[in-house]
Amino acid sequence: MTRHKVPLEKGRQMMTGAQALVRALEELGVTDIFGMPGGAILPFYDPLLTSDRIRHVLVRHEQGAGHAAEGYAMVTGKPGVCVVTSGPGATNLVTAIGDAHMDSVPLVAITGQVGSRNIGTDAFQEADIVGATMPFVKHSFLVTRPEDVVPRVAEAFHLAATGRPGPVLVDVAKDAQEGMTEFSWPPETDLPGYHLPGRPNQRRVIQAAEAVAHSERPVLYLGGGLNRAGVPAEQLTELIDLIGAPFVTTLTALDVMPSDHPLNLRMPGMHGTVAAVGSLQRADLIVSLGARFDDRVTGRPASFAPRAAVVHVDIDPAEISKIRAADVPIVGDLTDVVPALTAEVRDLFGREGRVDIGPWRTEVERIVATYPTDWTDTDDGLLQPQEVINHLVGAAAEDTIWVTGVGQHQMWAAHYLRFNRQHTWLTSAGAGTMGYGVPAAMGAKRACPDRPVWLIDGDGCFQMTNQELATCTLNDIPIKVAVINNSSLGMVRQWQTLFYGERYSSTDLHTGADTVRVPDFVRLAEAYGAVGLRCDRLEDVDDVIAQANSINDRPVVIDFIVSADAQVWPMVAAGVSNDEIQHARGMSPQWEEE
Repeated sequence: MTRHKVPLEKGRQMMTGAQALVRALEELGVTDIFGMPGGAILPFYDPLLTSDRIRHVLVRHEQGAGHAAEGYAMVTGKPGVCVVTSGPGATNLVTAIGDAHMDSVPLVAITGQVGSRNIGTDAFQEADIVGATMPFVKHSFLVTRPEDVVPRVAEAFHLAATGRPGPVLVDVAKDAQEGMTEFSWPPETDLPGYHLPGRPNQRRVIQAAEAVAHSERPVLYLGGGLNRAGVPAEQLTELIDLIGAPFVTTLTALDVMPSDHPLNLRMPGMHGTVAAVGSLQRADLIVSLGARFDDRVTGRPASFAPRAAVVHVDIDPAEISKIRAADVPIVGDLTDVVPALTAEVRDLFGREGRVDIGPWRTEVERIVATYPTDWTDTDDGLLQPQEVINHLVGAAAEDTIWVTGVGQHQMWAAHYLRFNRQHTWLTSAGAGTMGYGVPAAMGAKRACPDRPVWLIDGDGCFQMTNQELATCTLNDIPIKVAVINNSSLGMVRQWQTLFYGERYSSTDLHTGADTVRVPDFVRLAEAYGAVGLRCDRLEDVDDVIAQANSINDRPVVIDFIVSADAQVWPMVAAGVSNDEIQHARGMSPQWEEE
């Protein structure tokens, strides 16, 4: 059994379990939490009132607390913290916990629970939240004794932040909060079976370097694990420039490297660029760093990158060869693997040289030039959403943090935003959670109050969690929201256009320019104490954005009325080979034969 012990205690003091929970959070360096009180967590909220080190943000829905904690974690790299009560309070948090699990976001969710004697009796507001969330937490604890509060919380933070990050649930019975315990810090923790990866296997690193040296058409496949690991851009740039191969970045990794790097082909997959998709399909070697070969990237796995050998680096051994068999598997922390691989590649290139990849670079450059990411205007005279996003980018400060909801606007943002700094891109990728945007932006702005935070949201997503605008107004969190209002559930409507004969079943939200606006987003924003603006003409776009950028004392919402007929291109239909990618102008790329 492996025991993880912390240093000797500093002192002891008698207090309630709830007081100990507050003290433990303070000792762990927590300064901000997002939550909503209720009966089973009320003992915790009483001592929280007198904490001078923790600021509590009272949300309007528990899901908002979870997504706000995610946003906070994404920009700080520290576990975000959310606190809710039992029963429906806890179940309302499930979506955010699942979202954090899919995107490997460090999150500590603290839930109140009914008294330990009532567990299993269907007591008022009882829910087995430990059981309900078991499939998508990194670990969970049910705390029924006050003396267990502090060590379990310390363990939760350690688990959430180390290895592959993820959500950890701490469910605390009410009597565990009310009972007395002897507080000491740091506590002794016990995590049997939890092992962090050691240094990467040097033999495997050498094999990876040899594969790179012998490859004629290598591609680097960069995933969100690079962001979670905190690999500095300088280290990553050194490796990329040394190998000289084109690279692609998954949806969660768009900000790991500057968008304007000459080898950056941007996002691969279902709505990826033609160059990114084509380079993977034509590659003879894929070096995957912190990516998991998810279905949105691979399309039909059997036809994905058929000529490529795979070097797969991940901190989670469960991801290695899960979808695509790895020829060179490397389990390790990317902060260790990236510099180790760089050193080995440099040494090998210096000693033995490498295969000339000049012809491959030329071929990829031809694909980039032939198939730029663009769009065709609709004929209804309404704003084009891609154009709106381009104007937002043109007016944005370099340190802007960008957040999106999920759907068409998310994909357009992925294509047209430009990144120069890491940890400036927040989106729900694996779970694809509509409603993520407003609270995630709120959490990011709380963490980085001096940086602009722009949310690009859809009118469908925005209506799921826009009540958190009240939270933003009352807590001085002045986010800016660009609602790409196409009066519909746009991505679903696009599928209905392409695959269901334009039978638009239950996708019209009736908020377009030619219908009654329900709701009226301008008035809605004003009702929440925010500034509401509307723009439906191209000639007004820059002025409206400038007006929004000049307001920094409250949230701002811009209702951009855009065409419902605008579509996301490129696109690979579900279940087909990536070779069948379609471009905005109807072109189907034909990769050159060897």
